[in-house]
Amino acid sequence: MDWLKIDDVAKETGLTKRTIRYYEEIGLIKSPERSDGGMRLYTEDDVQHLKNIVLARKVLGFSLQEIQEYLQIHEQVELHRSKFSSSSDDDQRTAELEQMGEAVTKQIGLLDVKIQEIARVREELVALQERITNALKR
Repeated sequence: MDWLKIDDVAKETGLTKRTIRYYEEIGLIKSPERSDGGMRLYTEDDVQHLKNIVLARKVLGFSLQEIQEYLQIHEQVELHRSKFSSSSDDDQRTAELEQMGEAVTKQIGLLDVKIQEIARVREELVALQERITNALKR
């Protein structure tokens, strides 16, 4: 397994070392392995997890608390997907699919709330723009 140091992870994710440590402190990411000297050692999975956080913050506009909830739901989906894939029992597979469906529905709900918030802010800005345009025409 290839280990990455925090400098490498920071470069790859666009995050600062301090932000990565903070995400660890608040439980947004798991504590990484440590070298004998105590240096943090990350895996490619850790980097991908951080990239998902960056995406959720940047593209979706999620707060850290919303990201925690979103990632917890994502982990539930992955767990049920794994159980679904490894099971040959049709009833078990159906149950796992149902649980995956519920978790995905929760994620969609989080996105829908964010979309509504963005739409509301956009409507306010459009109304303001119209008032400015009308005032300039006078």
